[in-house]
Amino acid sequence: MTATISYAYAIARDADGLLERALSGLPGVAEAPVNLVRVGRNDDVVVAVSPVPERDFQEAALRAHLEDLDWLESVARAHHRVIEALAARTAVLPLRLATVYLDDERVRLMLRARHEAFAGRLTDLAAQVEWGVKIYVEAAAEADRPAGPPADAGLSPGRAYLSQRRAQRHAREDAYRDAGRAAERVEAAARAYAVDRVQHRPQQGELARGPGENVINDAYLVPLQQAEDFRADVMQASEGLPGVRVEVTGPWAPYSFATLTEAEPLKRATS
Repeated sequence: MTATISYAYAIARDADGLLERALSGLPGVAEAPVNLVRVGRNDDVVVAVSPVPERDFQEAALRAHLEDLDWLESVARAHHRVIEALAARTAVLPLRLATVYLDDERVRLMLRARHEAFAGRLTDLAAQVEWGVKIYVEAAAEADRPAGPPADAGLSPGRAYLSQRRAQRHAREDAYRDAGRAAERVEAAARAYAVDRVQHRPQQGELARGPGENVINDAYLVPLQQAEDFRADVMQASEGLPGVRVEVTGPWAPYSFATLTEAEPLKRATS
């Protein structure tokens, strides 16, 4: 028999006692069923968990798996699927990918120790959603701008090349200035709706989607009833700036706002 440990997806509020029924049949990581751990029978603060093979989440094995993009994508999709199912019905505190405990009893002990902090944060995040806002400087920004005057036909090939490079550099600098203007406009539009903001590091390499350089990577916490107005106004704020692309994603569960700054972060370790 394969030894298992408990994979924890999120803290949630089960106010009506029907959350486990809503999760019935939903496959979690490793296609395992999802269940809820709570401190007491009638407690409405719960942790969504499922059993996963211990061999895949031991430290050495997990390090190797994190280099396997197919495995990582499968786990991330299942993790997100469970959290989105919870968020569609209740307030939720998403946990980090691959948060595991030795068993459900260790999960229960963790929940008991931090119950009050979890309950307070769930109240804070009720009826709130996360929007992601990324600003890109397009790689070919100079191509979108009016061409400058033609180079002097009398220039040598070397001087003509340098002249062209200077024009491209100036176009690039203009695009970065426009990105700064876009950031100011977007922040002003977002401030009218958002109750909180987290500034993430710009994405690079394989994490950066689409063309261009990611220069702003922010998350905003927005009341659910104003979510679509937020999106429309943020997108409109960026119009008319060539060489700049603004991407708005969501609404999501509040991944960026779930951390409890007043409590020690949850450990992935199985001790």
